[in-house]
Amino acid sequence: MTCRSAQIRAFLADAGWETAKRTAFAGDASNRRYERLLRTRDGARAFLMDAAPSSGENVDAFVRIAKHLQAIGLSPPTILAQDIRHGLLLLEDLGDALFAAEIRKTPSREKELYLAAVGVLAEVHKHAAPTWIPAYTPDVMARCIAPVFDWYLAESSGAISQEKEACTAELETVLQNSPVTNPVLVLRDYHAENLLWLPDRHGVKRVGILDFQDAVRGHPVYDLVSLLEDARRDVGEPTRSAAIRRFAALTGQKEADILKEMAAQGAQRNLRILGVFARLCIKSGRPAYVGLLPRVWHHLMRDLSHPALADLRQIVMRTLPAPTPETIKRLKARCPEHRNP
Repeated sequence: MTCRSAQIRAFLADAGWETAKRTAFAGDASNRRYERLLRTRDGARAFLMDAAPSSGENVDAFVRIAKHLQAIGLSPPTILAQDIRHGLLLLEDLGDALFAAEIRKTPSREKELYLAAVGVLAEVHKHAAPTWIPAYTPDVMARCIAPVFDWYLAESSGAISQEKEACTAELETVLQNSPVTNPVLVLRDYHAENLLWLPDRHGVKRVGILDFQDAVRGHPVYDLVSLLEDARRDVGEPTRSAAIRRFAALTGQKEADILKEMAAQGAQRNLRILGVFARLCIKSGRPAYVGLLPRVWHHLMRDLSHPALADLRQIVMRTLPAPTPETIKRLKARCPEHRNP
């Protein structure tokens, strides 16, 4: 038995789940590992989050943000047991009704679910973000796009761009021109595979929220972009338009202002994702992520079409290659899975 296995067994024993049946569960892009637990004596279910500190993970932020979300009346998983030191959490099992799965089963529900998700964002924004959460300021956000040059561009073309500093500076300018006077809690990965439908609950509690440990204090439209410019699924135009209208009505903002802010926040988010997904393929051996790049690029082109981003668009278009089949093939060829069959 490895040291990690012993730590997990001891944790589950202390929590009263030592005899539970454990089943591996699909994780996310992080180094966290998940197992679904079934306690056979009473049929209770839970999730084990295994976030080993040696892998760079830290569950403290997850615990603190979950408590904040619960305190303001939302539905993150309840934390049943925790061992912060060893990176172990026992979480409430909120079920399998992910928005993405529900919409695949019943496409006509897309608008209903997305409007419910917008309602949750509006509720989050009514409450002050915890001050200990890091600020996602324009300078920080601009620096976060470095992977698009260091991984996506360099690994797909072999080029070392002289435009990295110019692109970063122009993006920072764009973001500064879309200021936020009252930063809100930004969950960052707010999309259809991190949201669950909980029909037995009421109001905003009907939306279960997952994967928020990387939250920051930032712009109110950032999570709206995460929701509507999803790297993993296409959102219908009627749903997108209805969601933006609902967000405007709930927050008192003008739709034109929201669209401008979405373009700026979306350009940053999608530039960063291009680089992060390329890195996940090449460094972490996860080639499936580069298959999502065409959709991310499509979102980026939409963002850059806004007149306020014209200068940034010029830099991007002369610097970064589109994720054509040839580009994706080159990135996949750099994946360890392909280099060492």
